[in-house]
Amino acid sequence: MKTSSLLPILLSAGILLGGNGLQVTLVSVRANIEGFPPELIGLLGAAYYIGFASGCFFTGRLIRRVGHIRVFGGLVALAAVGTLALAVWIDPVVWTVVRIVTGFCFAGLSMALESWLNQTAESTDRGRVLSLYRVVDLFAVLGAQFLMPLFGAGGFEVFAVVAMLFCLAIVPMSLSRHASPPPPESGSLNLWRVWRISPVGCLGCVTIGLTNSAFRTIGPVYAQEVGLAVSQIAAFIGAGVLGGALAQYPLGALSDRIDRRFVLIATTCGAAAAGIFLGSLTGPDAAYIYAGAFLFGAFAMPLYSLSIAHANDHAGSGDFVELAAGLILFFAIGASIGPIVASLIMAGFGAPAFFLYTSFIHGLFVLFVFYRMAQRGAVARGLKRRYVGLLRTSPVMMRIARPKGPPHRKTK
Repeated sequence: MKTSSLLPILLSAGILLGGNGLQVTLVSVRANIEGFPPELIGLLGAAYYIGFASGCFFTGRLIRRVGHIRVFGGLVALAAVGTLALAVWIDPVVWTVVRIVTGFCFAGLSMALESWLNQTAESTDRGRVLSLYRVVDLFAVLGAQFLMPLFGAGGFEVFAVVAMLFCLAIVPMSLSRHASPPPPESGSLNLWRVWRISPVGCLGCVTIGLTNSAFRTIGPVYAQEVGLAVSQIAAFIGAGVLGGALAQYPLGALSDRIDRRFVLIATTCGAAAAGIFLGSLTGPDAAYIYAGAFLFGAFAMPLYSLSIAHANDHAGSGDFVELAAGLILFFAIGASIGPIVASLIMAGFGAPAFFLYTSFIHGLFVLFVFYRMAQRGAVARGLKRRYVGLLRTSPVMMRIARPKGPPHRKTK
């Protein structure tokens, strides 16, 4: 497979991921500037993931009905209109509805793009395709963060830039010669059955939803409250993203060699320690805050892929589609709750309490993993699935990374 055949897909993905990453930070910062209370900003963060969860399960039907390119174009247009609506109507109700719609749109957009990736990738190239996708994600989200200080968060221009990015994402895909991929698979979803396959994997995804979604949506408000300027907020979020990107594969490679739960415990403890460090800071010392954000990202962000890899270790070959959808839903459940809870805690106890909240959640997950280690033995190294770093986008992403290896016995 030639890398050039992936270029239109990766260009569209990069533009979309960058625009969405910028919008997530912008909504929180602008809402704080407009005087929205922290609990309302938390609701805006949760609203996105409510829409995202529904989109994961309903946009597949749209794609099967009218095709990928029509759904892609329609959802991009809807996301761009929603972005402009945020600038025109500074109203909590309008913003909440727009964030739900935006989450729905990006679930479908991710599903469409990743279906094209899934079709384009050969079985021997999937690791390279996923690596390229991760690199595009990293640089797009990092780079887009610095458009906010360039245009400012207080005016109309930055919202227009986000809408322009969404519209530009249509161009590479619409001008490419890629054939439309087959419609996404449909299947039943039994959350209890998914839980029985891997309680640690499921609760890990809930934990990531409760903490990492709060970092992306409430983290910018924390940064504002401790005294960082808009340009420094971009660096704060960027440091967390960069930390997660650099640590993901070393931690994943280690988890392939030893009991993955030990790596989960150590990594979660690291995230808790980074949260305690950030929660203990009393002044706007940017160097310490950046360092804490980098460490938090390095330990917290790989937990999603580690949890999924652990779940895959216990899945049979016929479980994968249902497991992929179930784990995304468990993540979305946590992500729909986390920003609200974090914002309420920050409103009641101040900005430093935000990261103490994440440390508390991480600590609870560590205790649960220890409990599960007493209930179930480790998977033999020869039967483990290979670790793959994943984006929290759509169930198709986990199907691209469909683990190759011996089938496992289904959990009784």
